[in-house]
Amino acid sequence: MNRLQQQMKQELKSKELFDQVRSHAFEYIDGVETMDVFPSESNLEGLTNFDESLQQNSIAATQVIDQLHSFGSPATVAHTGGKYFGFVLGGTVPVSLGVKWLSDVWDQCGGLYLTSPINSKLEEVCERWLKDIFDLPKETVAGFVSGTSMANLSGLAAARYQLLKNLGWDVNKNGLNGAPKLRILAHEQVHASVKKTLTMLGYGTNSIEWIPSDDQGRLQVDKLPKIDSSCLLLLQAGNANTGAFDDFDTVCDIANRVGAWVHIDGAFGLWAAASKELSYLTKGIEKASSWAVDGHKTLNTPYDSGVIMCRYPEAFVNALQATGEYIIYSEQRDPLLFTPELSKRSRAIELWATMKYLGKDGIDQMVITFHQRAKQLEDGLQKIGFKILNDVVFNQVLVAGDSDQETKQVLEYIQNSGECWLGGSTWQEKSVIRISICSWMTSDSDIEQTIDLFNKAKKK
Repeated sequence: MNRLQQQMKQELKSKELFDQVRSHAFEYIDGVETMDVFPSESNLEGLTNFDESLQQNSIAATQVIDQLHSFGSPATVAHTGGKYFGFVLGGTVPVSLGVKWLSDVWDQCGGLYLTSPINSKLEEVCERWLKDIFDLPKETVAGFVSGTSMANLSGLAAARYQLLKNLGWDVNKNGLNGAPKLRILAHEQVHASVKKTLTMLGYGTNSIEWIPSDDQGRLQVDKLPKIDSSCLLLLQAGNANTGAFDDFDTVCDIANRVGAWVHIDGAFGLWAAASKELSYLTKGIEKASSWAVDGHKTLNTPYDSGVIMCRYPEAFVNALQATGEYIIYSEQRDPLLFTPELSKRSRAIELWATMKYLGKDGIDQMVITFHQRAKQLEDGLQKIGFKILNDVVFNQVLVAGDSDQETKQVLEYIQNSGECWLGGSTWQEKSVIRISICSWMTSDSDIEQTIDLFNKAKKK
């Protein structure tokens, strides 16, 4: 055994470095609600301590961990606290964080049953639970990926395979050169990740037939052109700015009559289906062909956790197929059949833990609480003179001042305060402040403090 092996064996045996990590992690957890939501300039400057040449010899593990904690922890963004309202990033349910620590020690490669029976089983269970929560067709299958960007890629790859097959073309054998033309229909508020996905699949943005959106960012159904079996329609559950939901029921009925494919990008919004009070927003989603959703947003699992669900298993598996003499399939679930990856993290472990812990009522309660906090914020900001530009149907609040200049000044003041963090955006050619409520940690008092901060910013 060489010196380095001896060193690592001793580190595993002594557990000192793991005790050190636990201590640092607990320190971070205890301070997350009072730390700057976005790092201060001085803490960002501390990142220069990582600008060093790689040393020749190995060093003590404890030294590595201390450096990372000393200069890395202060330079993190406090997503897991209660006052990060920027991008829809979600918090972390404590049990899922604990389970992630445990599964990191397991270090399971989730591609095959033979590389991780536990991941295979929990993917199977999560698939069943998700179909139940979202009330999807029983034939639906799920793949567990890094996030909705990859979920969209997987779903649209399945759509491409099936639509071309319906037109007599095998894209796996023949490729895209000479393939029949598919019609891509999307409205003007389609998410950036969908545009990126289409280009990765060989469909440039110029190939999209754009459909107008209404003042909430919903597809205008009456502007939908005549569609046929060559059509792929892209709908949205939760507009990134307004939180609005498309009319799935009507559009899916139209599409299903002619054999078109409907894909729903529901990164954070699809979870509205799990709430008794908000499920009206997702009426008709079960009629679609594929659905993309994140666990790490609304459900508050740790990063990364995305899910692609498809009601056509054959198309799904063929679009994401993997071949190789060395690949050993089993009679159990082999996860690589349902994702683009062969080597992949066993994400279903934390997803299972989160859903098991919360149960249906807990998921419902968390989802509706985000909505209630958003409505509280809407009411408070209106009372102090801000304009709310969207119908707050879910967890998004779109705010503007009396002018673009005031909006930008308020945003800058709040972002520099360290007390909370909000994102800027543009809506109907106006500068806006985009607020996303998506952490279980966000309390009534967090919202009241945020309203007070807006009030201070307005008076500056």
